[in-house]
Parts: sequence; structure tokens; C-alpha cells
Amino acid sequence: MAFIHEDFLLQTAAARRLYHEFAAGEPILDYHTHLPPQDLASNRRFENLAEIWLEGDHYKWRAMRANGVEESLCTGDAEPYDKFLAWARTVPHTLRNPLYHWTHMELKRYFDIDELLDEKSAPRIWEQAGEKLQSDELTSRGILKTFVVSAPPTTRPTIWRITGQSLAATYRRRSILHFDPMQLCASTSPMNLILGSKSWLRPPMSISERSTTCSPR
Repeated sequence: MAFIHEDFLLQTAAARRLYHEFAAGEPILDYHTHLPPQDLASNRRFENLAEIWLEGDHYKWRAMRANGVEESLCTGDAEPYDKFLAWARTVPHTLRNPLYHWTHMELKRYFDIDELLDEKSAPRIWEQAGEKLQSDELTSRGILKTFVVSAPPTTRPTIWRITGQSLAATYRRRSILHFDPMQLCASTSPMNLILGSKSWLRPPMSISERSTTCSPR
């Protein structure tokens, strides 16, 4: 049996019935994503797995760093294929971490690839996925349509969507503005600078001092 199958993680009859008969057909409302608004607005077509997987995934970067991968292969200017190979070498070490499951669920669901990712399988998977990424179903908007994502809120700075990057103007899919308080915690962030000078953009709540909002609990 393949590692990822239709009953993956569904260990009881009740779980299988609840998922397949009720949940599977429902649209996805993902209330916390890191989707770059400009990618959705432009309907970006990804060229390879490094672009769609590694450009902005800090969970993968963290695992790679823990595995001794140098920073140029995480967030630096290394070649895309070299970054992908570094991730492929890391994946076997993430066993029992959700990253291991996410990686192989995505390979199966989006690319119909059953093979486990490691350094040996990496070249084959890179080529197979690269071919699939040329499909219109795997552009940034195509993914949302194909997998019935009803709303794509994002934790990217809200100001990106207020100043000229509005998805509503370019993309006819319900878009939710997701305010992330952490946007206030970097003193030089665009969101912090705007909120400091534009009272109409301030959150509809009373915050006595910035340090209270940003201090760890």
C-alpha cells in the first residue's frame, strides 16, 4: 500500500465515514495561510518545486537549518535545484513530524506522485512535478479552484492589500482581510508605520501600549 492513500490517518470506521461521507466534499476555508497576495493577483505559474515549496516556507527552512543545511540553501541565492536537493536530504529526518506527512500528501494530491522523497528519488520527483506545474490547474488560482478553496485569507501584511494589491479588484474569489497583530511588532514594518500615522487604519480595539501587544505571554 502506498504511504498516502484515501484512508490516510483515518484509523477507525467512524473516522472514515465522517470524512468520506461528510467532510471530503466540503470547500476549504483555510483561516491561516501565508499566500502572497501578488501571486494570486497575477495567477502565478510556478516553474519548479523549489518555487512553490521553498520560497516562503519557514517551517521547511527551520527543519533544514536543524539538519545542518547552510543558509544559502534555505533563504539565500543558491540555485533552485540545489535548494530542493537540500530539502530532499532533510525530509527523511522529519519522520514523525507533520512536515513528513505534508510533503508526501502534497506530492500525492497535487502531482500524483507516490514515491517517498529523499536524495535518491529527488531527481525523478523534480522532473515529474516540474511537468505537472505547467498545467493550468496548478497555477496559484488554479490550485484554489481545483481543490475548492472558498476563501484564501493570508497573514501577509494587510497593507499589501490596502495599497494597490487588492485581490477583490483582480480576482473574483472571496478574499478575507486577516489582521495579524505581529505586523505591529517590527518597528520598521510598513504596517506599523502606516498604523502609526493613519488613524482610520488602526484596529477597532483599544491597545494601551505596543509592548503589551507584542510581549510574549
